[in-house]
Amino acid sequence: MESSPPPGASAAAPAAAPVRRILHVDMDAFYASVEIRDRPELRGLPVVVGGPPASRSVVLAASYEARKYGIRSAIPCSRAQRLCPEAVFIPPDFAKYRAVSRQLHAIFRRYTPLVEGVSLDEAYLDVTAQVTPGRTATQMARAIKRDIRAETGLTASAGVAFNKFLAKIASDANKPDGLFVIPPERAPAFLAGLPVGRIPGVGKVTQAALEALGIRTCGDFMALGLDELTRRFGRRGAYFHAIARGHDERPVDPDRERKSISIEDTFAADADDPAWLLARLKELAFGLAQRAGNAGVRGRTVTLKLKLADFKIFTRSGTLAAPTNRAEDLLATGTRLFEQSGLVGRKLRLLGLGLSHLDDGAGAPPSTAQMALPLDGGSPEPG
Repeated sequence: MESSPPPGASAAAPAAAPVRRILHVDMDAFYASVEIRDRPELRGLPVVVGGPPASRSVVLAASYEARKYGIRSAIPCSRAQRLCPEAVFIPPDFAKYRAVSRQLHAIFRRYTPLVEGVSLDEAYLDVTAQVTPGRTATQMARAIKRDIRAETGLTASAGVAFNKFLAKIASDANKPDGLFVIPPERAPAFLAGLPVGRIPGVGKVTQAALEALGIRTCGDFMALGLDELTRRFGRRGAYFHAIARGHDERPVDPDRERKSISIEDTFAADADDPAWLLARLKELAFGLAQRAGNAGVRGRTVTLKLKLADFKIFTRSGTLAAPTNRAEDLLATGTRLFEQSGLVGRKLRLLGLGLSHLDDGAGAPPSTAQMALPLDGGSPEPG
């Protein structure tokens, strides 16, 4: 990540803006790792954080030993047990996870005041101003990882890059306990082979649609001009054009307050069957409850998003008497909004459910029995 001025630069020339140094720190199998730390007899065993296998609950996190059997976040715990009958199931303890998260953020703030928490177990850090000839961003990432291990007994993976998008991709490159650096000069080659499924906002449905067009990597996007991408993908075309080239000017915002949390499901084919749509809405409600629980928040306003076959978008909102992140409350409100939407019987291509007017989730998070599969937005599993 170190850089030097170009040869022959004039001393009188205005100083160029420094290349940003962004870290993304992501804990490894966070919930499972905390439980193993506190119960050393579990070390080396396939550990699953979730409800009992006989319940309707899903996997919240799995140790790397459990992942070898194909166990992943959000699959039913009953299926996890079939994949690995020897798996040890541990109920989640969100109060403990939040306490560890506070320790992590205290460590981050030793290195920079510019810390943007994303969830309990990951954060972006802008260390541009802290970089000196004797202190590089990579060295700071190594030091943060050492501090985390020494003070919490846990491991973290870190990515170092010049923007948030690439730092996030880098932190996932060498898990667990990894460190990956993407300097500006290496970014084009790295991006050329990056699968489109790694782009934020590209879920399974969008990925399948892109691959059907022969677009499998960011390099394939680079081969298309902005006009062509806009013609094919509308407003998203400009986003694909920029992000595939590694352009991301989003700042690390330590004051960012999460205003809402949401989840969407884009269907492979338009649907108008109310029973089928309500079944999808139920999955949305359970997925949203899981995301809100992971983020440690509750909300008072539930918003239903409906996109028709002709791409027209409608939203309906309802405000509850008290903040919640319970799946039952989200489902009941979402169902009422759907039934009163005036769109029952119309062909839909997307359903979405959101929660806003958030508080800090001081009440108990949703129980694992309330959680179900996340949808096209990707898995919220820590680490």
